[in-house]
Amino acid sequence: MRLLVQNLLVGLLSYRIWGYPTGADTTQIQGEDSRGYHARAGVLRHVNPKIGTYGASPDDNGGMIPSVSVPFGMTRWTPQTRENFISQVPYHDADDFIHGFQATHQPAIWMGELGQVVLAPGWTSDVKSLFQHRSLAFLKKDEVSTPYVYEVLLDADTEGEYDWDLTEEAAGEGPVPGGAGSVPGSVREGANGRIRKRGAVSGSYTRQIRAALSASAHTGHLRFDFEDNSYKSSAQRIQPYISIQVTRRNWTGQVEIDPRRREVFGSNPQRQDYRLGPNRPASFQGYFVSRFSEPFTSYGTSLGANISEGINGASGQLLGAYVKFHANTKRIEVRTAVSFVSIEQARKNLDIESPDGTSFEHTVEEVKSAWLEKLGRVTIEGVNSTDEEHDQRTIWYTGLFHALQYPNDFSEPTSRDPKCTRTFYSGYTDSVHESNDSYYQSWSIWDTYRAEHSLLTLFAPERVNSMMRSLLKIFDWSGRLPIWANMVETNIMIATNADAVLANAISHGFRSFDLPKTWEAVRKDAYEPPENDTELLYYDRQPDTPHEARAGLTSYMEHGWVDNDRWSESASRTLDYAFNDAACAVVARAVGAEDEAAALERRAGNYANVWDSDTQFMRARNANGSWANDTWGWTEGDKWVYTFDVLHDVAGLAALFPGGRRGLAARLDAHFDGGHNMHSNEPSHHVPYLYSLIGRPGAAAERVRALAWHDYNATSAGLSGNEDLGQMSAWYVFSALGFYPVNPAADEYVVGSPFFERVALRLPAGAATGGEAGAADGPERTLVIEARGAASGKPYVKGLTVDGRAVDRPVLRHRDIVTARVIRFEMSESPTSWGEDGEL
Repeated sequence: MRLLVQNLLVGLLSYRIWGYPTGADTTQIQGEDSRGYHARAGVLRHVNPKIGTYGASPDDNGGMIPSVSVPFGMTRWTPQTRENFISQVPYHDADDFIHGFQATHQPAIWMGELGQVVLAPGWTSDVKSLFQHRSLAFLKKDEVSTPYVYEVLLDADTEGEYDWDLTEEAAGEGPVPGGAGSVPGSVREGANGRIRKRGAVSGSYTRQIRAALSASAHTGHLRFDFEDNSYKSSAQRIQPYISIQVTRRNWTGQVEIDPRRREVFGSNPQRQDYRLGPNRPASFQGYFVSRFSEPFTSYGTSLGANISEGINGASGQLLGAYVKFHANTKRIEVRTAVSFVSIEQARKNLDIESPDGTSFEHTVEEVKSAWLEKLGRVTIEGVNSTDEEHDQRTIWYTGLFHALQYPNDFSEPTSRDPKCTRTFYSGYTDSVHESNDSYYQSWSIWDTYRAEHSLLTLFAPERVNSMMRSLLKIFDWSGRLPIWANMVETNIMIATNADAVLANAISHGFRSFDLPKTWEAVRKDAYEPPENDTELLYYDRQPDTPHEARAGLTSYMEHGWVDNDRWSESASRTLDYAFNDAACAVVARAVGAEDEAAALERRAGNYANVWDSDTQFMRARNANGSWANDTWGWTEGDKWVYTFDVLHDVAGLAALFPGGRRGLAARLDAHFDGGHNMHSNEPSHHVPYLYSLIGRPGAAAERVRALAWHDYNATSAGLSGNEDLGQMSAWYVFSALGFYPVNPAADEYVVGSPFFERVALRLPAGAATGGEAGAADGPERTLVIEARGAASGKPYVKGLTVDGRAVDRPVLRHRDIVTARVIRFEMSESPTSWGEDGEL
């Protein structure tokens, strides 16, 4: 999610000036281990985790980090160049200093952090505990980022105070302390007039720290090599140390040091968006246990810049700890496990995932294998020959890498048995639970319902049912399905699009969750207004509100639209609620509630109530039926994009225009040719595919390919807008394959224009059987998508077959995709008549 200001060109210009690397070059760091880390990387060599780590403002920043974890991991580890908060993530590719390595739980740039911990190496006479003091300079050429290991060479002799302005404190009012205020306008150099104090030095360093990071679902593994190029005698060497930042200002945490076990452990209660939404989990804590490879020669704690040597426990704000090592120590490894349950569970996570004796190389290989199991299932042949900055394989594989990080599995293991009971903390109940199931959090549903969840049914079907069960757990605990859940409900964005996520699973054949309860949950969304519905505006990030659900449902049920003079974002709400009704109808039919399904389908036509036939735009309405100003009533969009926001009934939308399909096509042309399309925000994502549904698939092909070229690239500025938990990438992944889920509550994909000549997808077990791998059609199967000429001057579809069966309408069913052996596109250099006569 983001505001509407976009500035991709600024990002690309800065890229060309500063020359940032585009991916992992395994020759960049020549340490004894570096080259070995990258053996047998397979297709992972095409993944660049730094895509989406640059942007001139929060709006055009991809909001990503060069993260290391396994698919759907609870915790992502990242180098920290900035202190993160709402509108800023921990890493930005414009920065030249690393301030540590962070275990982050911030799912997206517009969400807050919770329960993080930061470890930072040091090699100075005095321990530097504060963010701005512990900065270490590095060069971009000495940085390697992959899904399984991050490496960087740091200048151990960096001196001075740098980048205090990049701390959470310096952001001032707004994100601190609670996330209900305004968002800073720019974080390129940091908000509120921030500047970079000093650029990184060039050349080799006298003393350097070679850092490498890998991580499993709950445990990070760091390796630090301390290299002295001045050839000082042992007596002259300075003791290396590692400091741990436990808490920030306004948050009181605890830390303890156990020299006998070589451990530092503690907790903090930070939850940056604590003022948002109805839930108040008073006992929330993020816990950690760090275990070191070498004995401590000394240790202590810190409160701000105040160091207390020899103290093995403390509590407070700006709390930290440090441990020192013998001056001759050349390598230190530290394994840090995190938990939302307890210190004891964090220690158990450490012993399960990275027990004593685990080598760093072993951790790297485990994480590499986890990603290869997913990304290695896809083989791409026949790619448009272009420059390195636009390599389509890099964009595609990185997109799938991004999409398979979310939602996050917040459950924690109780033993090494992969089928063991799981334990997890719920912010809704403010208590710990046990289950034989995983529990998923990080639900940016206003973004992800559009394509991300359809992608998961193809690439991670084994997790989909469990994800749906997690949604229903939240309904049990809170009485509502989530809107934007980040440990608890935050009420960010609008509508009840979890209805569509559940309908998507059902339409795609997933049924291993409680269908009657699903109907109960979505029916409540459809018919029960939120608490205080007529008393609150429910504007974006309005603090201290009850569960928003469908704000304005009172007027929507009364006369078919949400009143603009009584609720914020009213026109967008009306259109979204109409689509939500269509999704609820899918669920109703799945449980045999035919009459209620029919009633909801009729109500799904309410989108027509905000159609202004005089202007031929959608438009907000007041309680008395009069039209509001046409700039009012929108959620991260305007009248242009929301006029096309009828995902479930494109035929009905076309019928509103004079001339029907021709009228809608003319408005689509004006939308794109007039520069109104903003692909960097999600309401636009389905729009180019509407051409296919009104008989102009050639125009869809042209628009889709233009968007893919202009809004995605293989550099750190490669996302024109925030990733938003996989949605930006899901659009590219699907579009490159040749189809996209315009109506994600249904089982259809609309054809566009495939980018590659041949793609072989080894679909996981259960993709064709609703996640049930043991069913008759459950075993994994290989789907080949052929489009000869697609990458060499033939963008238009001339014909389409599924296992030899001709498809005349530009629509593929989910069943076609997961059961077919070969989907073959016949491509053409010029527009064709294929798909022009298909019924809507």
